Amino acid sequence: MLKQLVAVAPHKAEILEYEDREAKPNEVKVQVEFASPKHGSELAGFRGESPHMNEYYDEEWHTFLPRPESDQKGVDFGSWNLGNQWVGVITEVGSDVKDYQLGERVCGYGGVRETQIVNAINNFYLLKMPETMSWKSAVCFDPAQFALGGIRDAHVRAGDRVAIIGLGAIGQLAAQLAKLAGASYVAVVDPIEKRREVALRAGVDEAFDPINQDVGLELKKATNKMGVDVVIETSANEFALQQALRGLAYGGTIAYVGWARPFRGGLDLGREAHFNNAKIVFSRACSEPNPDYPRWSWRRIEETCWKMLSVGALNCEEIIDPVVSLEESAIGYESYVDKHPEKSVKLGVKF
Repeated sequence: MLKQLVAVAPHKAEILEYEDREAKPNEVKVQVEFASPKHGSELAGFRGESPHMNEYYDEEWHTFLPRPESDQKGVDFGSWNLGNQWVGVITEVGSDVKDYQLGERVCGYGGVRETQIVNAINNFYLLKMPETMSWKSAVCFDPAQFALGGIRDAHVRAGDRVAIIGLGAIGQLAAQLAKLAGASYVAVVDPIEKRREVALRAGVDEAFDPINQDVGLELKKATNKMGVDVVIETSANEFALQQALRGLAYGGTIAYVGWARPFRGGLDLGREAHFNNAKIVFSRACSEPNPDYPRWSWRRIEETCWKMLSVGALNCEEIIDPVVSLEESAIGYESYVDKHPEKSVKLGVKF
């Protein structure tokens, strides 16, 4: 029997068996080689903390509404196949499929499991990988979109001074994108030393520890009292937002990329936020229409990110760390993603 990673209860993952089937005429079957879960919104569901548990976001009303009693919860523990993206080789091609061949290496969205069966007709999300493309770059496709969205929504320009708060995959990629955009100074902020070191090796100018440093004041010191022009906030922590407001230049912009939970303290908008004309834009790359519509859309962001990743413009080799086997992935998910994030940046799974 084939195996997959499943969330069986809040904070609990297991490797469970599943039955496969043949590909339909419009589908291909893929033998998965590598995969990676999300550490943000997926983790909220794994912990049972997602707002989608008892409510849903209504696209017409643009607000959260209660789920009807007849609806299932937003997370179906016991059958939810954990995981975000995978890389593998096509082993079966449906009779109607013309654009994919046996043996091609592709990347797609889906859970951590040994095989994937995917529609292969007019499916943008079944992405062909160049021979030189690293699997670690491919599975960073999703976080790269939100990193680029934050950079664009904050209008980072050549010469700007930028701070990135939170150094999961989105923050790591945002730091690299800020440099590529021409930022003259890029600082990163994270309490986890391992993540700060990865960003420094990737080329940022300075790294700060919010546990032991007054980050806002340090950013002012590093910019001759002015503060940074832009903050990309990916941690979704209320204390981090307070420091972002403290270290931001007068009239500067915070792109709030992280998916926040209810704040319980640590945020005082009567301080720097009140005096310094701060601007906060809530950035979500997949929300349509894009702020720069019709020139930019989510699809254009996706295409741009895949191009950059496929040619090696973004370095993801240290972002996917650690890498565990499928057999170790349940324990690995509980440990590296849920309980001890200080031991990882973004978990990888090797089959």
